Amino acid sequence: MKALIVGAKGQLGRGLQATAPANAVLTCVGSDELDITRPEAVQAFVAQEKPDLLLNAAAYTAVDKAEQEEELALAINGTAVGTLASAAHAVGARFVHVSTDFVFDGLSGVPYAPDAPTGPLSAYGRTKLSGEQLAGPDALIVRTAWVYAPTGGNFVRTMLRLMGERPEVRVVADQIGTPTYAPGLAAALWTMAGAGVTGLYHYTDSGAASWYDFAVAIQEEGLAAGLLSQAARIVPIPTSDYPTPAKRPHYSVLDKATTYAALGGPTPHWRANLRIMIDAIRAEG
Repeated sequence: MKALIVGAKGQLGRGLQATAPANAVLTCVGSDELDITRPEAVQAFVAQEKPDLLLNAAAYTAVDKAEQEEELALAINGTAVGTLASAAHAVGARFVHVSTDFVFDGLSGVPYAPDAPTGPLSAYGRTKLSGEQLAGPDALIVRTAWVYAPTGGNFVRTMLRLMGERPEVRVVADQIGTPTYAPGLAAALWTMAGAGVTGLYHYTDSGAASWYDFAVAIQEEGLAAGLLSQAARIVPIPTSDYPTPAKRPHYSVLDKATTYAALGGPTPHWRANLRIMIDAIRAEG
C-alpha cells in the first residue's frame, strides 16, 4: 500500500510515520515540500505519486492568531482540504482528514456525537468546519481534541517547562475536554483507513478533564518520572481570568461510541497515555 502523508512534520504527522503498518510504503511531505494552498502543485504531486491512501495531517493550528488571519487559516484548513480530496479522488486514493472539537459551541451537557449540530465560536473552528464540508462524501473524517506528543509544541511540554521554572502556574479550570495522545490517534487512523471506514467519527483518549486537571496530572507524572525536581503550586482559574482573542468551547467532550465499534474497543484513558508520553520524554533524556 502506498500512502502519502501531508503535514508529516507535525505531531500527528510524526505519529502517523511511527505507527504505519508494515506493508505501507510512505511518502511524507511537510509544508516546505508541498504548499497545499497551491492547487496545481497538489494535483501534480498526487498524480505523480499515485498513492492508495492520502492522509491529511496538515493544519493551521494557531487558534488565537487565526482571529486575525482567518483568510490564511481558511486556505489551509478549508480550501486546501477540498484540493487534496479532489486530487486523491482523481487517482483513486482513499482520503483521510482530521478535524477538531472546536467545531462545537461548548454548550452541551453531554458528549457531542458526530451528528450533533455544530456551532464554532472561533475563526479556527469555522475554517476546520469548512474543511470537513470540502473533504467529500467518500472521505474518513476524524475529529479530535487536545492533541499532544513527546515532541513539538503542546500543553504537556509547556506545563513541564513552566513547572520547572516557576513556583506557581495558573491554569484554566472551566474548560472541559479530553487529552489525546498523537501516536494513539495516528494508529487509529491507520486501522480505520485500512478497514475502509468512511464518514465522520470522533477520536480522543477516554475520560474527560479540565485543563487544570490535566496540569495536575502532568505534574504528578513528571515528579514520579524525575522530570520535575519539586512541585509548583497549580492555581485553578476561570476562563475570564485568562482572556484570549479566540473563544474556546467550555465543554467539548466527544462521543466516541461509533469509533469504538469501528476499532473493536475503547481508546485508552488519557491518564494512561499521559504516563506513556512522560516515560518517552524521560527515555529520550
